[in-house]
Amino acid sequence: MTATAMSSSSFQPNARVIRLHADDDVVISLDQLVSGTHIESEGIAVAGLVPPGHKMATRAIEAGSAVRRYGQIIGFASQPIRAGQHVHTHNLAMGDFARDHAHGAEARPTPRAAEPASFEGIVRDDGRVATRNYIGILTSVNCSATVARAIADHFRRDIHPEMLAAFPNIDGVVALTHGAGCAVDPEGEGLAILQRTLGGYACHPNFASVLVIGLGCETNQIAKLLATQGLQHSERLHSFTIQDTGGTTRTIAHGIERIEAMLPQANAVRRQTVPASHLVVGLQCGGSDGYSGISANPVLGAAVDLLVAHGGTAILSETPEIYGAEHLLTRRAQTPEVGRKLVERIRWWEAYCARNGAAMDNNPSAGNKAGGLSTVLEKSLGGIAKAGSTNLVDVYEYAQPVTARGLVFMDTPGYDPISATGQVAGGANLICFTTGRGSAYGCAPSPSFKLATNTALWQRQSDDMDLNCGEVLEGTQSIEELGARLFRMLLDTASGQPSRSERHGYGQQEFVPWQISVVT
Repeated sequence: MTATAMSSSSFQPNARVIRLHADDDVVISLDQLVSGTHIESEGIAVAGLVPPGHKMATRAIEAGSAVRRYGQIIGFASQPIRAGQHVHTHNLAMGDFARDHAHGAEARPTPRAAEPASFEGIVRDDGRVATRNYIGILTSVNCSATVARAIADHFRRDIHPEMLAAFPNIDGVVALTHGAGCAVDPEGEGLAILQRTLGGYACHPNFASVLVIGLGCETNQIAKLLATQGLQHSERLHSFTIQDTGGTTRTIAHGIERIEAMLPQANAVRRQTVPASHLVVGLQCGGSDGYSGISANPVLGAAVDLLVAHGGTAILSETPEIYGAEHLLTRRAQTPEVGRKLVERIRWWEAYCARNGAAMDNNPSAGNKAGGLSTVLEKSLGGIAKAGSTNLVDVYEYAQPVTARGLVFMDTPGYDPISATGQVAGGANLICFTTGRGSAYGCAPSPSFKLATNTALWQRQSDDMDLNCGEVLEGTQSIEELGARLFRMLLDTASGQPSRSERHGYGQQEFVPWQISVVT
């Protein structure tokens, strides 16, 4: 049983620990385990303290030996480990080992739902379907960020509710700014990524209309930006610069006037019933813990399987956080070519890290480690559980338009705002985000739906969470049951029901395009 295929029948919880796979060398604690506590299911006693969500050895492990969780290698013992001892960063380390990519060896026909599910979406003139209806303000360069925010603030419902009172079908006016756009190679890969990202947002179906605002003298010239992305000025796409408009005050006034002219047409929409096949869901996990790969990620994976069965699309990303587990995805590649494309992205990252003096195993973060994750291998194996069990049908570079239906992969960093920004640029009209430590995140113009991995987090931070997957750990809900519930909730969210992060106003600050340019 692989991490991606894990179901509710994959482990038998008792009062203290969870075993994920018969071949595992560790079990996962559900509570604080104290020395001397007898673990009846394993026939051993705890030796020392094991925090909740952390690992305990079920057998003696020699130094240098592989340690398994999910039936897969998560690292190697850096010192002898006794049965019952806490297994973590003090005695578990990374190491090299062969992985059989076996491209396409486990590809299977994709099950299809007998009766397609639906949601209430907004159908644009070109047939694309939106889950939200925003007016967007994009900037070509950091220099125009202040102006863009000033224009958007003029229409904020929490500050000026009267400005959009007559336009109830508009979800808001948002300014998505960034810190790049100049002092970079005009023909380089970094600027091309930024332009591709901005282009993806400019034509995103969740935007009824868009303004693009620049300074005027930046490297990222608006005319070239539009040309490279195949965009043209129209009723729904306008642009201007601060220098041409006559300075800050006049530019803000001009922008407000432009937005006011866009409002009536943007408001002239209605939701209608559309197939779930129009859903494109970006898969994210942040602030992961030792429970992420047991509860929230497999629950999301079960919902992804349902989405794919109904003809929809799910985008798995965060390349550094599938590192060491990529062989489980290549085996599910629809064709060998798709599997090789994924390995090529892994190799790009290895070279990228090497030339920048970094390493692919610089994960997990401090919070991940506190939550029980010891190595990037362990984090990756739990992370890919979000992808469910269907075939991997294609692989995309950052912010490329996603055109395939089914489970796809987009190459992004592991940093959630950058990763989700690329997914939305590629067409994601909904983001689904799992967290074990607690994340405060949103992603305009696409709603972000958050899953808590454990009940303690749900109780502590339910203000930011949309679903408690801790019920899986407690045995009150199966992964399949919660996955089906999540799928229905995602349809409701796509139909206009606001997520927690939307209620809090998250989404504008979290727009973070990936910057790989040398800044001069």
